[in-house]
Amino acid sequence: MTTLPAAPHARVRRGPDRSRVATYAALLLATVATLVPFLMMLMVSLKPAGIDGLGEAFSLSGLSLESYHRIFASANVIGWTVNSLIYSVVSVVLVLLFASMAGYAFAKKRFPGKEGLFWTFLAMLMVPGQITLIPLFIILSAMNGIDTHWGLIIPTVANAQAVFLMRQFIAGIPDELIEAARIDGASEWRIYWQIILPQTGPILATLGTFVFLWHWNDFLWPLLVAQGDSMRTLTVGLAALQTQNVNTSEVMAGTALSFIPTFLVFLLLQRYFVRSIMTSGLK
Repeated sequence: MTTLPAAPHARVRRGPDRSRVATYAALLLATVATLVPFLMMLMVSLKPAGIDGLGEAFSLSGLSLESYHRIFASANVIGWTVNSLIYSVVSVVLVLLFASMAGYAFAKKRFPGKEGLFWTFLAMLMVPGQITLIPLFIILSAMNGIDTHWGLIIPTVANAQAVFLMRQFIAGIPDELIEAARIDGASEWRIYWQIILPQTGPILATLGTFVFLWHWNDFLWPLLVAQGDSMRTLTVGLAALQTQNVNTSEVMAGTALSFIPTFLVFLLLQRYFVRSIMTSGLK
C-alpha cells in the first residue's frame, strides 16, 4: 500500500482575525446607535396618538398615516417647506457663485493686499456665528428685512469656509490652462465661466450638499428673522408646533417629511461627493 506525500504548501485554515471581528462589532454597534433614533422617529410618526413608552414605540400594532394627514390639515407644512426650499436652494446658488468667484480671485489673480485680505477674510472662521446674530438682526431691522426672504438669505451668503475650500481647489488648476485662454483672447469672465467653473464640478457638488444641509437644518437665524407664520421655515414651524396642542406623533410626522429633501439631495450628488473625496486623496 502506497501513501500519498503531504502537499508541501497545504492551505492552513485560520480562525477569524480578532481585530477584524472587533472592527465589525464596533461598526455594527455604531450603525445600530445611529439608526435607532431614526427608526423611532418613523415608528412614532405612524402611531395615531403618541406613545407611552419605548416598547410601544417599536410595536408594529396600530400603525397608520393618520398623523401625516393631521399635520397637513392643522399646520402650514407646505408653506414652511416652500420657505425652507427657497432659503436653502437660493442660498446654495449664491454661496457657490460668490465663493467660486472669490476663490478664483484669491487663487489665480494678483492684486495689492491679496494675502492680507485673504487671511482677514479667513478670520471670520474664528468668530462664532452667535456673536454676530444680534448686530445682523439690528441692521436687518433698520433695513426692513425682517419677515422677508431676502432678509433671511443675504446675511448667510458670505461663507468663509466655502471661499477657503474653493480657493484651495482652484489653486490646483494649472496656470498654463489660464494663460493659454488669455493668449487666445478670452476675457476674465469667459475664463472663469468656461474654464475654471467646469473644472470645479466635484467641489461645487460637495459644497452644495453641505450648504443645502446647513440651511435646511438651520434653526436659530430663521427663528430670529422669520417671525410670522407665513415666513417660517420647516424647522421653526415644527418647533412651534410643540408649544401648541399638537401630539408627538404629528411632530414626528413633520420631522420625517423634512428628512426627504435632504435625502434626495444626497442621493443626487453622492457620486460627485465621492469623486471629490477621491480626488483630494490622490493629490
